[in-house]
Amino acid sequence: MSYKVTRANEAVKYEAPGHFDVLTTRLHNPAEVNEGTIVHGLSHFLPGGGANVAPANFEMIYYIISGEMTVTLFDENDQEQKYVLHAGDSVHFGKGTKRGCLNTGIVTAQMMTIMIKPQA
Repeated sequence: MSYKVTRANEAVKYEAPGHFDVLTTRLHNPAEVNEGTIVHGLSHFLPGGGANVAPANFEMIYYIISGEMTVTLFDENDQEQKYVLHAGDSVHFGKGTKRGCLNTGIVTAQMMTIMIKPQA
């Protein structure tokens, strides 16, 4: 199939390893379109919810739809950098980048995640 439309009520809930106080949903998977490489998700983080620091398995983009997320990234010298992101902000990082995130706001934060899987 060369395209896939996903309605809001068709998002698939799943458990993301290392995540806490969050509802994670999958909107699109690579197998759903010809030669697809993109995984697209939407996460709803409660205040204090987040994801533990871990290396990224894929190239990724985080886009904040609403709320506040503090994203922790580590550079090639393992130096920690923290970025407070708000609605409309995004961060793009490569495979292997150590990263984590935490909802440091007072309301539920919505974050869109795009993962680019390499073609086999």
